[in-house]
Amino acid sequence: MSELLLQLTNATVVKGTTRALDGLSLSIHEGEHTAILGPNGAGKSTLLNLLTFEDRAIVEPGGPPAVQVFGRDNWNVFELRAKEAVISGFFATQGMLLYVEVTDAMRAAARHALERVEALHLAGKTLNEMSTGEARRVLIARALVNRPRALVLDEPTTGLDVVARHRFLESIRRLAREGTTVILITHHVEEVIPEIERVVLLDRGRVAAAGAKEDMLSPALLSAIFGAPVTVSRSNGYFNAHA
Repeated sequence: MSELLLQLTNATVVKGTTRALDGLSLSIHEGEHTAILGPNGAGKSTLLNLLTFEDRAIVEPGGPPAVQVFGRDNWNVFELRAKEAVISGFFATQGMLLYVEVTDAMRAAARHALERVEALHLAGKTLNEMSTGEARRVLIARALVNRPRALVLDEPTTGLDVVARHRFLESIRRLAREGTTVILITHHVEEVIPEIERVVLLDRGRVAAAGAKEDMLSPALLSAIFGAPVTVSRSNGYFNAHA
């Protein structure tokens, strides 16, 4: 079995009087491309916020850590989230490279990262000159510059048109095939790339079901968590849900 990438053990997060996560337990191993799918209010954003320390889980006295990443319950948040330009990924800065030395090796790594997401042609552009889809690929390149073992994506195609969405998802598919573990957090079934084989369905802060993609993306299960009749179609390895 490959190394445990993400482990949530009875993770509970309370916001006001609401349990945003309610005893959530979940494990994802390295190389296990996974989609975490659920409607608005299912707890997806809170789960992501646990990774970036924006939310904290209730810790049971004497119990195991509620959240562990690669076996650690404490990590550098800047290793987990990308902000702006590619080379700045070496320094966890907000795109400002004053008073730091950018080496030829860093430039070469940045170039390679841009190539991996087919964005090398954007190297001379500033972010405010780019389309939403172009900027998103550059942000992914920024995350890749330090050769991460896993990439967590939160609703990654929001705001993209149909062509930009296709190009972006193709970039993510390529990264998955090259060995970067992809964890996708979304409520869009059509974002679940063919390389993802496991789906976790969230509902009201709990795991409603988890298993093989073909079993989880069924009309019955999707209708149950979204609270309305849902039909499912499949084309070129992608699933689509229709209300």
